[in-house]
This record gives sequence, structure tokens and C-alpha cells, in this order.
Amino acid sequence: MAKLGAMQDWTMRITSVIDHAAREAGTREIVTRWADGSVTRTDWAGVRRDALKMAQALQRLGIRPGERVASLAMNHSRHLVSWYGVAGMGGVLHTVNPRLFDDQLDYIVNHAEDRVLLYDAAFQPIVDKMKDRWTTIEHYICYDSGENAPAFEDWIGAEDGDFEWVTGDERDPCMICYTSGTTGNPKGVQYEHRSTVLHAIAGLQPAAFNFSGSSVMLPVVPMFHAASWGLPYAGAMAGIKFVFSAVNDPAVLHQLMIDEKVTDSAGVPTVWLAHFQYCDANGLDLPPLKAATIGGSAAPKFMIERLMKNGTRVQHAWGMTETSPIGTVGGPTWDWEELSFEEKVQKTTMQGRPIFGVELRTVDLDDMVTELPRDGKSSGALQIRGPWIIKRYFKSDKDAVNNEGWFDTGDVGILHPDGTLQLTDRTKDVIKSGGEWISSVELENAAGGHPAVAEAACVGMPHPKWDERPVLFVVKKADAQVSAEDIIEHLRSQVAKWWLPDAVEFIDEIPHTATGKISKKDLRDRFSDYRLEA
Repeated sequence: MAKLGAMQDWTMRITSVIDHAAREAGTREIVTRWADGSVTRTDWAGVRRDALKMAQALQRLGIRPGERVASLAMNHSRHLVSWYGVAGMGGVLHTVNPRLFDDQLDYIVNHAEDRVLLYDAAFQPIVDKMKDRWTTIEHYICYDSGENAPAFEDWIGAEDGDFEWVTGDERDPCMICYTSGTTGNPKGVQYEHRSTVLHAIAGLQPAAFNFSGSSVMLPVVPMFHAASWGLPYAGAMAGIKFVFSAVNDPAVLHQLMIDEKVTDSAGVPTVWLAHFQYCDANGLDLPPLKAATIGGSAAPKFMIERLMKNGTRVQHAWGMTETSPIGTVGGPTWDWEELSFEEKVQKTTMQGRPIFGVELRTVDLDDMVTELPRDGKSSGALQIRGPWIIKRYFKSDKDAVNNEGWFDTGDVGILHPDGTLQLTDRTKDVIKSGGEWISSVELENAAGGHPAVAEAACVGMPHPKWDERPVLFVVKKADAQVSAEDIIEHLRSQVAKWWLPDAVEFIDEIPHTATGKISKKDLRDRFSDYRLEA
């Protein structure tokens, strides 16, 4: 009997991605601007060659398939080599966030049971401080110095690169990233070869990163955060030119964008804000970028508007570590050319639409089961499923999804008829007042539009009659003069009357997590004795 199917089996593994890049775009440049100001240049063929040597070197250290190798590093070509070298010998790359607190760094490295740590010399103080606490690490390699550990170039330089990639199942793990752990210990999210390859292919869609061979990408999103949004894999598939900077100084980034003719960049809103401030202070125009991807947190309207006026396509994206991380991306809709500029800006302030491979739904916040309509009005808990969405956390024996495969993101959102996602809050931050829901994020964004407000955070405080009422905490801009009444008056035209905060409190600083997000948990703890009167 003939076998069913007439197509070849082709195992989806990360090594096929770097093989393709080296074969089809081998001479396309990979540029790194290092912390000391020096610039090095390699290409995709060079990355593959060094990855083969690294895989050899890891085997020589006794690292076995399935074991974890950690990196504590910024964005540069040697870090990129590690993404493919570790996977190439069957290992699992654990990208460690240097901004985490000591206890979190202690926990995640030991929980992952990392056996090797590759790190930047800039993070030597972290290594020195944590070395005695990292009980599983046996080998330290320094990417850019040989002063305190073997230097990366010397380490792989001892190998000849005569190596065959380790083969295995496409569902083998290839990378692990930990969540920021805002409500307990960080959780490990382990990506598979298959899920990562599918995620990278999806990232090439015109509705996503829209890469071609002529693209020149300077990613400001760190390689240690949420798989750098999958850019190192999608970029290799398209054979793009990468421009990396080991420092995130806006002056350095600006000059790199000009000198290297950068067409695309990606980062969180604070990165773009810093770039605006640098250009304004020095009388410079923004670089002529074709596309800017903004994620991590909501981008304010003025930021989107300014980039679009610069001729830059703004791709507002949403995702999380558990989604590899692409969930939605805000490329142009079918009716884009029919929209006014203001309508385009307004649509771009939302988080975009799911790309193929992702399904979204919202459910009722009270029962967390009843599916809500995509009517552009109904707000509910956001759930997601797909081939690159988490099923269970690392070392957990319990699935993180329900029986139908839906993962609860912890976000609150509205789905519009055209599939556009509009995030309105986090489930733990949404305020329930008198049985009705109030979005803390919408209040924060509205308050942030006041010219005297540097930053705002809104939390629900206990109320004797309404259960909870919003209280707005505001950090003023330097030398700004503004009253609570001024803020309330500013909000009147932007939100429903019953949403208006019961109080506005001015504080010097709003607490943030290690990844730069507002920590409302710490804010609530700080004002745990705060009381509103009826």
C-alpha cells in the first residue's frame, strides 16, 4: 500500500535557519558597535562559521544536548553567534536579563541549572557578586575580554569548525526565557525548534516585520528580552543586514542609523522618547526610517504621530514571553489609503491584529468563560492560543492553558470587528467600581497627555460605598506647576464622568519593575494605608 502524502519530511530546526542565511545571504553584513566605540563587521557566513566552532567548544566542555547555556549580554554579533551555536550542539540558550534583582538572578540561573555562562565584561560586577550563589555554573566565558575569564574569540578560535549540527526532534527545546516575576518567582518559558521556526516565518509576513533582503535592522530591544522579539531568526531567514549596538545611548543609535543606512528599528516606547529628546536638544531630524516596531508597553499617541510624520511606518505590537513573543502587529489595514492621517494615528495607537498562527478571544471578566463579541466595545480578559504559545512552564507538571488550549494573558482588551486588539488594562489592575469596570491604563494615557505630567499610574483604592475608586499618582515634569484640579479638568473631556479619579496624588517617583514597567504592586504596598472617604 502506498504511503499517504507525497511531500518530503523536513525537520524544522534552528540550524536550518543559519544554514539558509549563510548559503543565500552569506556576504550580508552584521555590524556591531561596541561599548568602547570600536566597530566590527562580520556576515552571515561568518556567524555560521563561528557558531560551528562554538558548538564544538561546548561539546569539548562536556555540555550535552538538552542542557542549558546562559548568556548575560547586550546586542552584538558574538551574542548572535551563541543563538545558533548553542542550538547547533543541541543545547538550550538561556538569555539572562541583567536588569533583574539579585534574588531573581539567583533563582533563574539555579532553576535553569545553567552549566556555562557567557557574559559581557560590562557585567563583571554582577558575575563577581553572584558567582558564589550560582551553584550550577561550571564555566565562565567573557565575550569581549580575557581579563577575568577565557575570551570568547580565543575559546572558539581553538576549534576548526569541522562539525556537523546535532540533529534531533523539531520539538526539542532550543531557548529558555524567564518572565519578570512581578507576582512571585520568575517562570521559565522554553521555546522549541519547531515553534521558533514557525514564529520566525510568521514574523516575515508583510503584516509583521515585512523584511526583505534590502532591510537594515537596528534592534534596540535587547537580545536578553523575550527572544529579542524573534528578530535574530526572522532576520536570518530574510538575509537582512543587522546593526547592533552594545550600548543604548541615543547619540550612538542615531549616528549608527545614519551611517549604516538603517531602514528598520524596534524597541520599547522609552527608547523612542529618548531619541526624540536627543534630536530636539541637538536640532536634529529623526533618521529616515522606513519602519519602527514599538512594543513592551503602550506607545503614546504623540510618539506614533511624530514617527508617522517622519515618513516611518509604525508597527505597534503586543506580545509576551509566553507568546515567543509575537501576538499582534499593527501594520496597515485594507482601508489604509482611505483613512485620514488622524484616523491612521488613532488606529495605530491600538495593538494591531493577530498574524497567521495566532488566535485571540476575550472572555467575561466576572466568569472568565463567556466569550465576548468582537464589537469594538466589549472589554474582557484576553486569551490566546497557537503553535508558538506556551503550553506549560519549565519544570511544571501542570498545563498553563485550559482544556481548549487557551492561555490567559492577564491582559484586558477589546477586539474590533476587523480583528484589531485594543488593550485597556491588566486583569489585576482593572478597577471595579460599583459593579462597573474602569481601565487604569486609559486613565494613565489620558493623564500622560497633560503637558505638565512626566508619568502617571492609576490604581484602585478601597472605597466604603463603591468597593474601589481610581486614584491617580502623578510625577510632574521638572519645574512644572500643576494642581490636582488641573489634572481632573484635563481628563473631563477624555473619559466618562464616573471614571474620573477620586484623588490625584503627586509623588517624586513611580516604582518600576526590573524590565522598566510600572510596578503597581509596589505602589499599592507603598500606599497600603491609603483610604478614601465616602
